[in-house]
Amino acid sequence: MAEQKTNVMRVLEQKKIPYTAHSYPHGEEAVDGLTVAQLTGEDAAKVFKTLVAVGASKRLYVFVIPVAMELELKKAAKAVGEKSVAMLRVSELLPATGYVRGGCSPIGMKKLYPTTYHSSIEALDTVLVSAGKIGWQIELAPSALLQLTRGKTADIATED
Repeated sequence: MAEQKTNVMRVLEQKKIPYTAHSYPHGEEAVDGLTVAQLTGEDAAKVFKTLVAVGASKRLYVFVIPVAMELELKKAAKAVGEKSVAMLRVSELLPATGYVRGGCSPIGMKKLYPTTYHSSIEALDTVLVSAGKIGWQIELAPSALLQLTRGKTADIATED
């Protein structure tokens, strides 16, 4: 199968950030992150999902956590200095980010929203995030990802 360039891949190439693309078989529907980890043959601790939440201030925030973990909304709110955060409705995801559920990447959103990564990312050599399209993941150095998205790290999730 020929590699399809996603917007995420174009951004990385433009910034000269090395990455490896991984594809996995999929249907029309998004598959959960643990399934993505299995399909790509990667350790679930290295595969991160991108979640978008809205704060009490109505600002949007991006949280990127390992697929086997659940975002802890109280910790997430504290990390971004909000009273509370709630998950963005799926119907609002595409207009806000340019991505669909299951293909949401922290890279290349319509706007650069404040982005927080789970602190476990700091111990990894490489991390996988969505390439912006269902069926594709990109693997890159966490430091490059943090720099590109101006991300910070915090303890924002708990084991499922």
